[in-house]
Amino acid sequence: MKRLSRTLQETIRSLPLRPGVYLFKDDEGRPLYIGKALLLRKRVMDHFRKFGENFSKESAMLEHVRKIDIIETPTEAEALLLEASLVKEYLPRYNQDLKDDKSYPFLKVTAEEYPRLIVTRGRKADGGKYFGPYTSLLLLRQAVRMLRREFPLRTCKTLPKRVCLMFHIGQCGGPCEGHQRRQAYLETVKELEHFLLGRRDVMVRTLSRRMKDYIQKRDYEKAQIVYQEIKALSSISTRPRPFDSDRVLADFKEAMALPTLPARIECFDISNISGKEAVGSLVVFIDGRPARSQYRRFRIRTVRGIDDYKMMQEVVRRRYTRALEEKQVLPDLVVIDGGKGHLSAARTVLVALGLAGLPVIAIAKQHEYLFKPDRETPYIFSQSSPFLEMVRRLRDEAHRFAITYHRKLHKKEALVSLLDAVPGVGPKTRDKLLRRVGPVSKIKTLSEAELVEKGGMSARTARNIKEALFGP
Repeated sequence: MKRLSRTLQETIRSLPLRPGVYLFKDDEGRPLYIGKALLLRKRVMDHFRKFGENFSKESAMLEHVRKIDIIETPTEAEALLLEASLVKEYLPRYNQDLKDDKSYPFLKVTAEEYPRLIVTRGRKADGGKYFGPYTSLLLLRQAVRMLRREFPLRTCKTLPKRVCLMFHIGQCGGPCEGHQRRQAYLETVKELEHFLLGRRDVMVRTLSRRMKDYIQKRDYEKAQIVYQEIKALSSISTRPRPFDSDRVLADFKEAMALPTLPARIECFDISNISGKEAVGSLVVFIDGRPARSQYRRFRIRTVRGIDDYKMMQEVVRRRYTRALEEKQVLPDLVVIDGGKGHLSAARTVLVALGLAGLPVIAIAKQHEYLFKPDRETPYIFSQSSPFLEMVRRLRDEAHRFAITYHRKLHKKEALVSLLDAVPGVGPKTRDKLLRRVGPVSKIKTLSEAELVEKGGMSARTARNIKEALFGP
């Protein structure tokens, strides 16, 4: 019986248990087969489970597989959309299903005054815009539900005179009653089409600005929702081609004149709202992919008020002081989220620690230019550049990690302040409740009797807490 090469076995074992698209490639790097999966590792293992035991068409295909690439997505439905676009682009030899699109479903943006997004079979010369085809009608309908949340468009066949439920749940702008003007509606349609075509950089920048506005207003719940939208868009669209990490890293080394291949990259970000509960984050990419077990987060200790530069210096100093003391592996490249000022601040710390030879760059927020120390002009790359996309993914992951920690601390601070104001709740009762129960969302679920039992308090105090959380 034939056996898989050790390289392929190791690749398969390292695949994540997450949704996404996988690409089986031959020895020249050409896709032989492209598929989608709810759990990438499990699905790919299923392909190779009986490798070499029969003479099927699939077995013949697997004999030619020399490399497996993956692209992770937030959901299987979104993997479906990506799978279809990649199959149409590469036309792999063993993907017969999507080559003949006559019997498969499409997404269609109708040619109406206020267009709709619908699922249909086959193409017609009716002025509508068609996207697809897709293999799974069930998953396609799931994808449509997701798209309607991201891009609120009307679903009614005939424009009514009054708004319906879709307006009230935020999945339609309400053009029927004039709540949304046609120009604004058509801009949403255009964003949807950009999404389906893979041209989403403008839309991601718009959402990023919206997320920052929510953060400035301390509306962290809405900021998290928008962040998830950005993450979903980025996961599908910003890497429409398979991610060949070796080639990307080699090109990045050459473009940025780095001394070595940046196999291990560490990226820093600061989350700071009005100087309160400021935090820093460190994320690590190895061979172009996240190494989440090595992420670290930092609560700012020494800086008071708003000073991002000093906060960045504190985080970088703490990270590499410990790395030197414990003789940890140092990165091939350090990436700083920020402009020339943040870069200079981080560089000063590295020099002071004796790490002047450690390469460090920064990615500016506004134009996504890359900066290096001792160079006045930035590196400016195309928005579709694979290595710029890699740096963007690093930056976005560091930002996500920092924001998540910041929100956690802010919620804890708000809960402590709320409990401190409740009559009968002293420091011991408060700390016991937080330790035994957890955040406010869990405390809200407890009855007064459960609060008495778990918090070691009187019935009156438990009643005061419930009234503080829900009102009398």
